[in-house]
Amino acid sequence: MSDKEAVQVKVWDVPVRLFHWSLVAGFAAAYFSAELHKMTVHVWVGYALIALLLFRLVWGFAGSQYARFKSFIFSPQETLAYVRSIRAGHPRHYYGHNPAGALMVFALLGLLLAIFATGLVTLAVIDFEGPLLFMANSVSDETAYFFRHAHDWMVNIALLLIPLHLLGVVSGSLQHKENLVRAMVTGMKAKAPEAQ
Repeated sequence: MSDKEAVQVKVWDVPVRLFHWSLVAGFAAAYFSAELHKMTVHVWVGYALIALLLFRLVWGFAGSQYARFKSFIFSPQETLAYVRSIRAGHPRHYYGHNPAGALMVFALLGLLLAIFATGLVTLAVIDFEGPLLFMANSVSDETAYFFRHAHDWMVNIALLLIPLHLLGVVSGSLQHKENLVRAMVTGMKAKAPEAQ
């Protein structure tokens, strides 16, 4: 066992890891159930994902050190400096999210909120069901279909961001010589003297 493997730091707590992998599975289930026109499954998976996201928002304030949003809020200057350091081949090492990863996390969380909101509105104003049913008769057909299309557009944006997220994981793993996927499974990262 090398020195790097011998000293590990607990970074991702169990709730963060369960959230992450449940979100991966849930997003895939929601996407494919919609593609296969299994809308009952799609709606129930959507409800589960909303509950999951609400939990993560709470955990972002109440969770462990690296789960908290405040641990990965960076200024635009810090983010640009980090991106430049990636291009130079010597990015700073972070135990939690680095500035680029943090930007992706906030983008995906915001996008998921918008996907869920437009999905709930669509469910109410087109399918006449769900918790926002009170909106059903107060929205024009044009507005109803706008929400439906907005829901689809945002899912497509998420489908563009997910490969960028994976590219960042691969890039970070290679540049820091650590397996970030394994870290999201085990919660552990190798101790690095320069890491924050």
